Parts: sequence; C-alpha cells; structure tokens
Amino acid sequence: MTNELKGRRVAVLATDGFEQSELIEPVKALKDAGAEVEVISPKSGEIQGMKHSEKGDMVKVDRTLDQAKPDDYSSLVLPGGVANPDSLRIAPKAVDFIKHFVTTGKPIAAICHGPWPLIDAGGVNGRKVTSWPSLKADLTNAGALWEDSEVVNDQGLVTSRKPDDIPAFNRKMIEEFAEGRHDKRAAE
Repeated sequence: MTNELKGRRVAVLATDGFEQSELIEPVKALKDAGAEVEVISPKSGEIQGMKHSEKGDMVKVDRTLDQAKPDDYSSLVLPGGVANPDSLRIAPKAVDFIKHFVTTGKPIAAICHGPWPLIDAGGVNGRKVTSWPSLKADLTNAGALWEDSEVVNDQGLVTSRKPDDIPAFNRKMIEEFAEGRHDKRAAE
C-alpha cells in the first residue's frame, strides 16, 4: 500500500450493468494508494456487475445519489459496461453529479463505455478521449477528439478503451488523482 492518495475521497458512480473488472480493479488500486473510495448509485443496496454478457458479482452501494454531495469528493471514476453508463446518462441526478466534476475541473477517470454520460454532462467537447470503439461516433459528434489508445489523459480526464487497458488506466488515474485539479476552466 502506498499513500499517494491519502486524504483523497473518490466517488465511483455506477448502477446495475457495470463491467465488473472496470469497477473492482480501479477501486482496489485506489484503496491500495490510500484513497477513501465510495460507490455512489441512483439506487441503494447492491448493484449488479457483469462479466461481459454474463452476470457477475453484486457490489455494495455506499451512498445513493440523493445522499452524496459531489463537493465531498476530490475525483470521480466512471466504470463501463453497456447498461450502466446508458442508465446513468438519462438519470438527471447522475448527470448533475458528473457535471460538478466537469465544471470544477476535478479529475475524472472513465473506461470503456464510461465516457458516455460525460457527453450529457458537457465533459468531452474539445477534449482528447478514448473509449470502447462503438462510442467513437457519439463522442466525436459531441466535440471530443477520439483516439484509439490504451489510455488518454487530457488535463485530468483519463480514459481507456477496455478491461485489457486497466493496468495503464489505473496507473494514470492514480497519478492524475494525486495531482488534483488540472482543467484550466476551473482556474478561470
């Protein structure tokens, strides 16, 4: 265990249908780096993970969106899966939660389909990103500069394509979360 993220509180926003490895492995890496991590969801109790198209494990929700205040967190993680980000992007409270991190310039890490709700939160226009390939058109139509890379970082917005990218994703996420604010818009 390291202390790179000691004193940092990280929100992981997810709901049913998240890709299990894209939530579990980043949470473990963040905790190993000393962060306090909370799973935030529109629903209470537990949320259903997926291992591709098969059901995976259930994960305990630490706080609902009604209970969570985005000001209490230094950074945000958006795991992928198809159903998870698709549900979040049409949930106004989830979009508002994400929008807080976008407008304040707090670091965000999103993997696979995780960048999808960033479109609705106004977080991709003019930003370099990567994602699962099927999101390329959606992201570029929203003004993102999409590239096919293992991990992309644009001023604290860390994105990756798929579960195979998790080691690189975790390294860059921890580095960016340790540094804090990067977005020039937050300083204006």
